[in-house]
Amino acid sequence: MKIYGTPPTRVIKALWLLNELRLEYELVPVALLEGEHLRPEFRELNPAAKVPVLVDGDLVLPESSAIAIYLAEKHPESGFMPETLEGRAQVHRWLYFLNSEIEANLWRIAKHEFIYPEESRLPAEVALATKDLLKMLKVLEEHLQDRECLVAGKVSVADFVAAYLLDWANEAVGFADLPNLARFLDRMYERPNAPARIRESRG
Repeated sequence: MKIYGTPPTRVIKALWLLNELRLEYELVPVALLEGEHLRPEFRELNPAAKVPVLVDGDLVLPESSAIAIYLAEKHPESGFMPETLEGRAQVHRWLYFLNSEIEANLWRIAKHEFIYPEESRLPAEVALATKDLLKMLKVLEEHLQDRECLVAGKVSVADFVAAYLLDWANEAVGFADLPNLARFLDRMYERPNAPARIRESRG
């Protein structure tokens, strides 16, 4: 398998699953600042020109959460995807929540803080996205009040995706008032196969 991307981008979601599953893979760095994601050979893999992209035989799969789900389902012996329909439904519920309510707001903040050209950045968008993000983080905070994992008391693919996004959220807004999220984050990154945290990857 090959995985295209460079930490601390969302390739971390895929790398975490690959490491947890102890799979052999080749990490192919993609220098975003140098525009490598815009080159024709990369756009053949992902017309959206975004990382990560997983290549597994004939399968070419972009989108970080889709890659994480694929790896978990390809290796059911890991237990990272529940066996029951109800359990899988809950995993998907939280994955969709994470993508639409947490990641979307983090990406919105990042765009208006440093990704867009300076003349296109809107401070009001940062403020609104931060407000929406904090509201949704509180939903997760309450859900993890008496739980160590998002679904059924066992680590699932949803927890790995959540951990990366919550690490990003911690960088953006801090978890001083979100102790359950802070504890969840520490537990996940204490796992032996956890990747480096975002701050460490930047270093």
